[in-house]
Amino acid sequence: MAQLLEIWKPRLLSILRIITGFLFMQHGGQKIFGYPVPQYSDFDLFSIMGVAGTLELAGGFLIMLGLFTRSTAFLLSGLMAVAYFMVHVPQGFWPIVNGGELAALYSFVFLYLCAAGPGEWSIDRIWAVKNQK
Repeated sequence: MAQLLEIWKPRLLSILRIITGFLFMQHGGQKIFGYPVPQYSDFDLFSIMGVAGTLELAGGFLIMLGLFTRSTAFLLSGLMAVAYFMVHVPQGFWPIVNGGELAALYSFVFLYLCAAGPGEWSIDRIWAVKNQK
């Protein structure tokens, strides 16, 4: 069993990265395009929400592809930490109370991806293998 888990470890890391990127993109899509759920306010690219939406959509796409994974994950981890402390903490200390569970979770998943890398199924990995030859 341990051998099977060891074989699947980099693949499961890739699956975590792909699903996280896909889910994160939806937040940017909502802010920018009002899709898949309408946004509460108009989109303004030069606002905090505009910058966040752009980073969520573009960064989520890069994470999903496994392209520039470590640097993108580091940036998105910071974005989610800032979002947590700016938006959620003023509403209360506990994430369950202030609605910040998702921001906190994304922040730590992205921090993990920054440290662990993209996994086996990624463009970063393809480039690394090609550069070793």
